[in-house]
Amino acid sequence: MVGSRDVVADPLAARGSIGVVFQDSVLDNDFSGKANLRLHARLWRVPDADSRIAALLDAVGLAERASDSVRTYSGGMRRRLEIARALLGRPSVLFLDEPALGLDPIARQDLWHTVSVLREREQVTVLLSTHYLEEAETVCDRVAIIDRGKIIALGTPAQLIDRVGREMLELRVDGDPTELLDALDGLLPTLGEPLVAGATVSLASTDSPEELSTRVASLEPSRLGVRTMTVRPTTLNDVFLLLTSHGTRREVAIAEALS
Repeated sequence: MVGSRDVVADPLAARGSIGVVFQDSVLDNDFSGKANLRLHARLWRVPDADSRIAALLDAVGLAERASDSVRTYSGGMRRRLEIARALLGRPSVLFLDEPALGLDPIARQDLWHTVSVLREREQVTVLLSTHYLEEAETVCDRVAIIDRGKIIALGTPAQLIDRVGREMLELRVDGDPTELLDALDGLLPTLGEPLVAGATVSLASTDSPEELSTRVASLEPSRLGVRTMTVRPTTLNDVFLLLTSHGTRREVAIAEALS
């Protein structure tokens, strides 16, 4: 189902309820921004096309550049025009496929502001596909983590972080971390199973930062080859790594907790 439309029984109506911003541009670079929208409005038989186009160009901040060739647009401007194109038919669901890919930080910030404003104005559900977990944590109401083609976790960013532990311990070590890993194993269950990446051992914890620092200090970490110890808030990126690091006890425990 897409909204109230059955994709099997009424596929055309379901398609009409969807707007898509593809990862690769479908704009014609030789047309102006307005001409691109007019072309797609004709293809989709959008009623009152001129007023709809004018309203969307204004909403995405391109009214003053509407007559300019798309070839002269920056990457961020092209993305905003793509969003306006996808909203022409007043869809109930807007799909965004890696919309911020290749954009600089300022353009990405402008893009997400535009999406937020248009979501409220158009009353549209936005389904975002992204590898930028920090953006998903900031802009998404709910997040689904997909691994090997299956949804393995679904919830608000805060819920997903809470379930693995709100604090992240990072230990940088000299040499083989085996002795450190054996010592950390005794701090379960409030300290999760470690993830090792190069010289860094990372663990999520349900302890407070103070409790976590005290417990790790009791192991005499310098004796175990630890050079530096950092405690920081867990991010959605950490959750993704924990859930998709296959073959660990931590993966199994978290998957069971989220099921």
